[in-house]
Amino acid sequence: MKVKDIVAAIEEMAPLSYQESYDNAGLIVGRYDWELTGALVCLDVVEEVVEEAIEKGLNLIISHHPIVFKGLKRFNGNNYVERTVMLAIQNNIAIYSAHTNLDSVKGGVSDRICDLIGLQNRRILSPLAEDLNKLVTFVPTEYAQKVKDALFIAGAGRIGNYDSCSFNSKGEGTFKANEGTKPYVGKQGELHTEPETRIETVFPKHLQGKILAALLKNHPYEEVAFDIYQLENVNPNVGLGMIGELNEEENTLQFLKRIKKIFGSACVKHTDLVKDKIKKVALCGGSGSFLLRKAKAAKADIYITGDFKYHEFFDAEGKLIIADIGHYESEQFTREIFYEIVTEKFPNFAVRISEINSNPINYL
Repeated sequence: MKVKDIVAAIEEMAPLSYQESYDNAGLIVGRYDWELTGALVCLDVVEEVVEEAIEKGLNLIISHHPIVFKGLKRFNGNNYVERTVMLAIQNNIAIYSAHTNLDSVKGGVSDRICDLIGLQNRRILSPLAEDLNKLVTFVPTEYAQKVKDALFIAGAGRIGNYDSCSFNSKGEGTFKANEGTKPYVGKQGELHTEPETRIETVFPKHLQGKILAALLKNHPYEEVAFDIYQLENVNPNVGLGMIGELNEEENTLQFLKRIKKIFGSACVKHTDLVKDKIKKVALCGGSGSFLLRKAKAAKADIYITGDFKYHEFFDAEGKLIIADIGHYESEQFTREIFYEIVTEKFPNFAVRISEINSNPINYL
């Protein structure tokens, strides 16, 4: 088992292209071709976590938060970031992080919070815009189904909770094969007319290479005609935050107490309880104050996240309840997500969940 195998499993679910511009997800320390003895999954990479990996004989650490966000100019051990990276390098331990890319996919951080709370009819609170492309190609009619099947397997044709989506229209294609060609049909030097099917289907941008490889491999023509268009549509399967509904309305105070218990929050900071009952819940793991406007527009009864600043609580404006459960508390379950991804793909690979509580915040 190599580092690249684990990375591929994680990025199949959470592609690096979905990380925010400020982020630094990916392989931070180590090489993709390193042989692995096992992996330790955690929320934060700190010195104690690296020491734990050394003690357990594991040479890969998978974290949610990257240990390095900005460029390091010196490695003198003057702060915990430098010391942690130095310790990992000295002991040949790789560090891989999936941060905002894991926040942005179904099955990721916010989706796991929905599971814990028990939300139904969930959807992305802020879907990603301009992430979709459309492929248009022209295929001999007898090969149309084969090509479509290959495109769908490669990841094309997914719209919301539907897959294998395409539009097909029949027509005639014309071409003349010139000298040096080996046409699938027709003869060199002669104008040929062929019954063809125009196939249109959508795909997320990061799959373009895979989609085109599937097209070229399964299309019978020597020269494949295709067009790719960038769409302005949002991708309903990718984006930050989630919103959903409880099966039944719940008393607001009881709901807050239940949230506090689920996430082990020492305290829940909240605005005035302007709602007697909670039904529609918006949420975002980590620091989610930037999505408050989206939560209000969606008419959520409550918005759950972490790291709200003092003046940002005023922005609720009596239209919903803000509940700040804490940054660490909202993202602690990313460890289980990583564990499940890796063990499902590689059931015989040694994966351990870190026993270190890396929350830097204490409550008196």
